[in-house]
Amino acid sequence: MRRRPGRRAAGAALMTLALPLTLVLSGCDDAKNKAGDIVSSATAAAASAAQQQLDNIKDGVQATGDVKAGPTSTDGDRTVATVTATNPKDKAADYTVMVNFRDSGGNLLDSVVLNIDGVEPGKSKDGTARSNRTLSGATEAQVAQAVRH
Repeated sequence: MRRRPGRRAAGAALMTLALPLTLVLSGCDDAKNKAGDIVSSATAAAASAAQQQLDNIKDGVQATGDVKAGPTSTDGDRTVATVTATNPKDKAADYTVMVNFRDSGGNLLDSVVLNIDGVEPGKSKDGTARSNRTLSGATEAQVAQAVRH
């Protein structure tokens, strides 16, 4: 029998892919825990990056009460929410807002930062918070922090 080149390598690659899949499908708790740890680490990194963006704003004031997050929906493979900033001051302001996406159990799934620029005095303006990755299940958007500047 004549062997085709690359067949052994293809078989090895298939086995390399099949083993983790088999572990997950067979209910291996260790594989599931490691996958959960990876997602948790990515979520923590996104939240940290979002917080760092807010920390870099100079001459801003906390304005979480000026901002509301609406219900979530999907846009393609991402979760989105309309965020509304209402400016109670007598001059135009920009808002930088950190939005957390949480599951029905309150667990943090993702954090994003968005800017809503040029909100006129006494007026409201909308922006869209868009998740960094695909989120599954029911999600809620919450304003974690807002800075008016």
